[in-house]
Amino acid sequence: MIAAIVLFVAALAPSCYTPPINATVVDPFRTPECTYCAGNRGLEYEPAPGSVVRAAAAGTVEFSGTVVRVRYVVVRQSDGLRASYGYLATTDLRVGDRVVAGQRIGTSTQRFFFGLRDGDRYIDPEPFIGTLVGTPRLVPIDGSPPRAAPPPRLRCRGGR
Repeated sequence: MIAAIVLFVAALAPSCYTPPINATVVDPFRTPECTYCAGNRGLEYEPAPGSVVRAAAAGTVEFSGTVVRVRYVVVRQSDGLRASYGYLATTDLRVGDRVVAGQRIGTSTQRFFFGLRDGDRYIDPEPFIGTLVGTPRLVPIDGSPPRAAPPPRLRCRGGR
């Protein structure tokens, strides 16, 4: 019985996404009180202009274009959620393109927006985003060339 409960809870736990950009969140998710009320329907970042934006998860591009002079890419992820990448300076993606986690979506302006929707309901993306962690290693000090560092790994909440 306990094993079944653990499996059920694990199935409900959110997926772990690759961080979409290397920048600080300056405006967190705030649930709007109504459909048209004020709030923040995602995470707002303040990156250096031209920063690389990467796919948080695998999926298919559903929208790539501008809305009121702001460039967006929307990806229907393999988990069924829709991820919105906004305030893009550039992107080469078109509707129907497949993306994999970590793939380049485009570059940012001085702002970047990342949002998630389950159907038409906006959800807080922050609990889904993992942290990229490097492995500590020794480097030679005798002038010999160092070995290449291993790629960072994704650390998810709860040690996943």
